Amino acid sequence: MVNRELEIITLTKDNIDSEHICCAIGNDATNVKRAKIKKTWLKERFPEGHTFKKFNVRGKVFIEYVPAEYAWFPIEAQDYVFIQCLWVSGRYKGKGLGSKLLQECENDCKDTNGLVAVTGRKKLPFTVDKKFYIKKGFEVCDTAPPYFEMLVKKFKENSPDPKFTEKAKKATIENKEGLTFYYSDLCPFNADYVDIMIETATKYDIPCEKIKVESLKQAKDLPTPFGIFSVFYNGEFLTHEVMSEKKFDKLINKTIKPKK
Repeated sequence: MVNRELEIITLTKDNIDSEHICCAIGNDATNVKRAKIKKTWLKERFPEGHTFKKFNVRGKVFIEYVPAEYAWFPIEAQDYVFIQCLWVSGRYKGKGLGSKLLQECENDCKDTNGLVAVTGRKKLPFTVDKKFYIKKGFEVCDTAPPYFEMLVKKFKENSPDPKFTEKAKKATIENKEGLTFYYSDLCPFNADYVDIMIETATKYDIPCEKIKVESLKQAKDLPTPFGIFSVFYNGEFLTHEVMSEKKFDKLINKTIKPKK
């Protein structure tokens, strides 16, 4: 008997409505709404070569990758493929499934210059541990403040090094006061958590602005190295992490020190 859990499913315009997207997997109204947001975004990306592969399990075991010129990250990586997200969680960790998903990606992309990923100098929330990629033959090719690194695995020896845009490497916004949130539908949790974080900040009378990234052009011009989600305070990068009310309240009091 074939173990269907070992099957890898590729999402397409034909099956996406009947498949889950690993994140926002619950059947409650909130998660159904979140999944719909991400599925709509994916349908618009498929013609650009965006690929979403997952193991046939009810959990977070998936990889997303895209030709780098169409990646919603401020990177310059012509003819490379960008790994947007690789996630294995819960009881599926430690079974080699992440390695198998990465190999699927490599098999698909062997005729390109190579693979690119963004991670941190140390393990960060919502990023793959750098050590995983290093073990798979990746190496650091660029850095950006305050803690981001770009990793590359070249398939063609003389290919140019990928890099962050100069604007992203500054990680600042001019003439901004208070909190500025950049987000998109790339992650189905972003929209809800932006509002949660803004509501938390307003308790301290901190001005807030949210900017939704709605096009590839806008994403390539981001002032942050992390295209999924970023928060700035008074024009300086604060965090790339979506946070609960409690966690963001703690960060505000630690770094911003508002007047209560």
